[in-house]
Amino acid sequence: MTPQETSITERLNFGTDALLRRKFMVTDEQVRANLRVGLMLEVLDKLAEETALRYVQSLESEARVVTAAMDDLEVRNPPDVEKDIILHARINNVGRTSMEVGIRIEQEGAPNSHIAGCYFTMVARKDDHSVLVQPLDYETEDEKRRSRQAAERRSARSRGPAFDKPTIAEYAMLHELHRELESDSGAPLLAKNLITSGWERTYPEHENVPQTIFGGHVIHHAYMYAHICAEMIADQRALLVCANRIDFYQPVRMGDKLHFVSQITYTGTTSLTVETSITRISRDRRQTSLSNNCIFCFVNVDANLQPMPVPQVFPTTYTEDTRYLAAYRRHGVRSRKHTENQISSV
Repeated sequence: MTPQETSITERLNFGTDALLRRKFMVTDEQVRANLRVGLMLEVLDKLAEETALRYVQSLESEARVVTAAMDDLEVRNPPDVEKDIILHARINNVGRTSMEVGIRIEQEGAPNSHIAGCYFTMVARKDDHSVLVQPLDYETEDEKRRSRQAAERRSARSRGPAFDKPTIAEYAMLHELHRELESDSGAPLLAKNLITSGWERTYPEHENVPQTIFGGHVIHHAYMYAHICAEMIADQRALLVCANRIDFYQPVRMGDKLHFVSQITYTGTTSLTVETSITRISRDRRQTSLSNNCIFCFVNVDANLQPMPVPQVFPTTYTEDTRYLAAYRRHGVRSRKHTENQISSV
C-alpha cells in the first residue's frame, strides 16, 4: 500500500449545517476566527486515529492505535466558521510500531485556503503490547520526501529535547532581563505568578481504546486551560499561532483524575508561550504520573486580528530561564520559517 492509498478526507459542513456551525463557535457574536480550537483538536486526533487504524487493521484486524504525540500544528490563516472546512489526512511514514499521520486543514471558498497543518504520531497496540507494522511503498518523489521528513522528526523526538548552552547573545538577553527586574520599582509580571490550574475526571463516555481515554478529549482540555492562562496578560484576544508539541507519556485510564497546570513561560512583542502539564491520579489513588506535556503559542490580537503588544514576563529561577530560552529559540525558528515562506510565495 502507498501513502496515497491511506488518505482520508473529512468535510465539516459549516456552510450548510447550522447546528454543527454553532457547536464549533467560540461566541454567538460576529467575530473573526470564531472557531473553537480545542474542539477542532479533538476532531484532528480522531481523524488521525481513523487513518492509522484503517491501515493497521488491514494487517492485524484486532489491533488498535493510540496517540503518542502531536507536532507542529501551525496556523497559517484565520478560519471562517461560515465556510466548510476540509481535512485531508494520510500516513507519511511507518516505523516499526508507529506511524506519522499528516493532516492538512483547508477552507473551501477562502482566498487563502490553507488554514493549518499538523502531524500525529500513532502507535499500534494489541493486548497492551506494541504491534509491528508493515512499511508502506513510497513510489512518488513527494511520498519519499514526506517519508524522509517524518523520519527526521521521529529521530529528533527519540533524541529528546536538546538544550544547548546559551550563546553570548542569549546570555546577554537573559542577563538584561534579570537586571531590568532588579531595577523595576513597579509590579513586574513574574512567570512564577502566571499560573492557572484545574481538575477534570474521566468517565466512560470518554473511552477510546478499552479502558483508555480518548486522547483528543485530553488535548481539548489542555488547550482550554492554556488559553485561560494566556488571557492573564493578553488584554485583547489570545489567538493560537501554533502548538509546538503535545506529548503523551502515560495512558489516561477511565476514572482517573487529571490535574492541569498551565504557565506563561515567554513573551515576545505580541506573542506568548504557555506550557501545560497534565498529571493523572488513578481512581484508587495509588498511581500518580505525568501523562502529558503541551506547548502552545498565542498572539494578542484586536478585533481585526492585528497583533497587539503584550507586557514583558520575567523568569526568576533557573528552570524558568531554561523554559524562557527554549521558547525564545522556537520563536526565532518560527519567524525565520515565516520569512522563508513569504519569500518563496513571491
